[in-house]
Amino acid sequence: MDAETLVVDCKYGQARGYRDGATYVWKGIPYAGSTAGDGRFRSPEAPEPWNGVLDCARYGPIAPQSPDGPIAITPDMTPGEDCLSLNIWAPEPDGELRPVLVWIHGGAYVLGYSGQKIYDGRHLCETGDVVVVTVNYRLGALGFLDLSSLSTADCTFESNLGLRDQIAALEWVRDCITAFGGDPTDVTLFGESSGGGSVTTLLTVPRAEGLFHRAIAQSPPATSVYGSERAATVAERFLEILDVPRVAVATLRSLPYEQLVAAGETLVGEIPTRVPGTLAMAPVVDRDLVPKYPVAAFQKGLSHRVPLIIGSNRDEPSIFRFMNSPLMPVDATAVHAMLEALASDRPDLDPERLAEIVAAYPDLPKASGAMALSRDAAFRMPVLWVAEAHARHSPTWVYRFDHATPILKATRLGAAHATELPYVFGNFGTLGRDPTFWLGGRKGASEVAGRVQRRWLAFARHGVPAALDGSRHWPPYEPGDRLTLLIDGRDTVVADPDREMRQVWGDRVMGFT
Repeated sequence: MDAETLVVDCKYGQARGYRDGATYVWKGIPYAGSTAGDGRFRSPEAPEPWNGVLDCARYGPIAPQSPDGPIAITPDMTPGEDCLSLNIWAPEPDGELRPVLVWIHGGAYVLGYSGQKIYDGRHLCETGDVVVVTVNYRLGALGFLDLSSLSTADCTFESNLGLRDQIAALEWVRDCITAFGGDPTDVTLFGESSGGGSVTTLLTVPRAEGLFHRAIAQSPPATSVYGSERAATVAERFLEILDVPRVAVATLRSLPYEQLVAAGETLVGEIPTRVPGTLAMAPVVDRDLVPKYPVAAFQKGLSHRVPLIIGSNRDEPSIFRFMNSPLMPVDATAVHAMLEALASDRPDLDPERLAEIVAAYPDLPKASGAMALSRDAAFRMPVLWVAEAHARHSPTWVYRFDHATPILKATRLGAAHATELPYVFGNFGTLGRDPTFWLGGRKGASEVAGRVQRRWLAFARHGVPAALDGSRHWPPYEPGDRLTLLIDGRDTVVADPDREMRQVWGDRVMGFT
């Protein structure tokens, strides 16, 4: 054994990690068994203990997903159903237990993987003297398509499999992270986009209570959680795409996963085109694992009593317009279709209120107005609904990420969806020919990144996003003053910066129960 490797004993066996700068990293540790065969469409099972020393030099297989999606799959990554693994960055164990940060990646519940270069945990680990964990979980048709309505006496399909995977990973952290120098009683769960939506959902899932002690939700689509009736309709359409009759539903367990991924990809294109503003696959209110719509659970005071940081980016939809993605409505036609679908789905909603919302966006015929309404419906208002409710019983901080480099401003992308990620992880230049600094701005971005990381790390260690470097104090969000941190070249704290928008939308306009 040399200084470049480190073998630790955990609950399931010995694992060999490798030095990475001032840290050690273990990649591809299984936190659950394979989900192929009998495990497909079922809750994850505990991993089998392994014999000998597990070599953790490579990331594990990634969740099956479209190879043609906007998140590039690098050549060293292999898809497979034995994908439930996690990665750990930790200082060399010295007997001291350190705070743990567990990352849930985004990707609209259908894309992404923990081994993306932007999620490399070394910088956070070294900067904060913390343990960083990143997690793979099932995606798309294998993870967030609820087929439970198709269950028969001989073939059971379980719901919310991706969420069940995330819970299993948190249980593994609870049981095993001490061996890697992490404190299982000091866990911060954080995620972005659908990863942030997973965080807000898990904050209301009874089974997840006690598995994490702080939470950070970055751009969470908190209202993109759907009912069981809609899920059953989507399940039927999935069978149609596959040309599988309902009497033969058991064959879904034996079909090559590539066929399921391809059918899921068809759904991903169809659903938001037919009903703009909705996702094809997402968490479902199954009245079992997820007993209530998360926003309604927050508003009823049912979220877990843990400190929370939550926020969104100023220009969320611009990246979807740039990519010509159907995931967000970014023109007037699509936005009006979204509102019509909302009115049809929720006949109890006041049509005058919906008209008032539309009237509050005078630029709506233009793309700028459509994107503003879409941004507020998908991200900004859900963030405020969650924050307003959670702050009644637990410390809550709200941010808005406004920073954009000169090239992002010039291309009108601005502070688009996911542009805060390199600032959180400290990993710039992970996108190949990364254009981020083509017109300069690296020094300013590095300063912003330093502040973001110090706040996130202070929160993980102390439960308060303190700025120990003289940056502007970040007071908690309370319904009275609604103080919000605007993150830019200079951090500022503003009282209720979106007051007019918030008043127009109201507290419960979406009508979730």
